[in-house]
Amino acid sequence: MSTVFSIAFYNLENLFDSEHNEYTLDKDFTPEGVFQWNRDRYLRKIQNLGNAISKIGHKKAMIPPIFLGVAEVENKTCLEDLIHSEKLQTHDYDFVHYDSPDERGVGVAFLYQKEHFELTYSDTYTLYITDHEDNRDFTRDILLISGKLFSEEIYVIINHWPSRNSGKKASEAKRIKAAKLVREIVEEIYRENKDPKIIIMGDFNDQPNSTSIRNYLVTDDFFNPMLSLQENKKGSINYMGKWYLFDQIIFSNPFLKDFSRHNFYKDIAVFDDHFLQEATGKRKGSPKRTFLGKYHLGGFSDHFPVVAYLEK
Repeated sequence: MSTVFSIAFYNLENLFDSEHNEYTLDKDFTPEGVFQWNRDRYLRKIQNLGNAISKIGHKKAMIPPIFLGVAEVENKTCLEDLIHSEKLQTHDYDFVHYDSPDERGVGVAFLYQKEHFELTYSDTYTLYITDHEDNRDFTRDILLISGKLFSEEIYVIINHWPSRNSGKKASEAKRIKAAKLVREIVEEIYRENKDPKIIIMGDFNDQPNSTSIRNYLVTDDFFNPMLSLQENKKGSINYMGKWYLFDQIIFSNPFLKDFSRHNFYKDIAVFDDHFLQEATGKRKGSPKRTFLGKYHLGGFSDHFPVVAYLEK
């Protein structure tokens, strides 16, 4: 009997604890900082995110995501609190996290249910980029995971590519360089395995049809189901009233049913249930975020999660 299950990616929007780390630029997210980020606000966000993750894919899958990549998380303490939050603690999640060279100290991580996914290997790859003055621009590492999904070996590459803060065109070269680094990781996997199952997921700060994704990342050996969502005007983040599909999950061809007898791809979606949305006002339907400017909304994230469904 076949079983549908889910995997996901979720940008957690500034999941900082409330303690200052002298080695990173995290003072804004302390009680004395501009966001007045205290223990109560932090724990509310932890519970909100745990609730959201527990419901991802619930309309098609019996349990929360078998695994998910996350972005914008400060440290292991945040992840420990998240996996032990009220709605997640019964699902026995574990995680992989490495400290990030990002100036604010945020990075990506991998959460997985130990009952269904066996971790066998993890490593990080540093993206070396520079700013307009040729100084090093410290950004998030790329995380490589390998393990057994229901006893089948797969690879997951988790990303949070450089932002568009300096403008789309001015920053495009940084994301192209990130795409090239991911392809180098893929080639490493190819040298060790024939026809591996690889999932590339993350917040790419680019759309499925952007140059970095279309021309440098997704070549003939991969397929990007997010393209169909983009064509249907779906988005995971809303900026200035416009939707963008920066959060994506991309698969290597062996996940297609034509090539796979199990753990094959079935469907993709933006998980935008009403409880994650702003209910009223001009931002109605947009993600209910933690802050709007400096005003504490007490929501979830400024991104919706994206979820992929596979069949066991």
